[in-house]
Amino acid sequence: MSGNGSLISLRNVSKVFLTDEVETHALEGIDLDILPGEFVSIAGPSGCGKSTLLSILGLLESPTKGEYWLKGQPVHGLGAAERARIRNREIGFIFQAFNLIGDLTVLENVELPLAYRGLGARERRKMALEALERVGMAHRLRHYPAQLSGGQQQRVAVARALAGRPAILLADEPTGNLDSANSESVMDLLEELHQAGSTICMVTHDPRYARRARRTIHLFDGRIVPSSQAAAL
Repeated sequence: MSGNGSLISLRNVSKVFLTDEVETHALEGIDLDILPGEFVSIAGPSGCGKSTLLSILGLLESPTKGEYWLKGQPVHGLGAAERARIRNREIGFIFQAFNLIGDLTVLENVELPLAYRGLGARERRKMALEALERVGMAHRLRHYPAQLSGGQQQRVAVARALAGRPAILLADEPTGNLDSANSESVMDLLEELHQAGSTICMVTHDPRYARRARRTIHLFDGRIVPSSQAAAL
């Protein structure tokens, strides 16, 4: 598996949730490869398994069945602590709700994940400033989230995801809380990052933004379906 050139490989991945003795099959038999430098969108209706798939890709959840290979290494059998260590180094998250901490400045928010790596203050600041410059927010580094627009907050969230130089950026409905102008601006930023070499996997329910990616994976009822079939659903 490690020799196929993929950054991410999923093989026959399924996820079952058990609640009150009821089995919910969120994902079933997922095979997926993401190559270095790709911009992939995961599209489909609400409840189709998009967020569950992203949680597995981000090592927030483990598959019930199947294999997950990241950078040629198997990660499907790892414990919580090892998953957290790899997640902090290899995966950058961009959330719909920004998830910035209100009493930290922009710079402090971007630095925070780097502190969990044990990096020194000078190195953390350097990496955070570089990330803020990439997203055009270095001029706001001493501001607090409440002093920023929604679009600016999302740019800071993107900088936080970028700062650790992850292998892949995972974006979960990154335009979901934004108006159309700010949504376009954030999508432009993601395209610029992709063109500069970032690997991006984005969940979206909006076909306009799914089309901005270079490849779209269509999910329906927990399974990947061909685009021709997705169009008919």
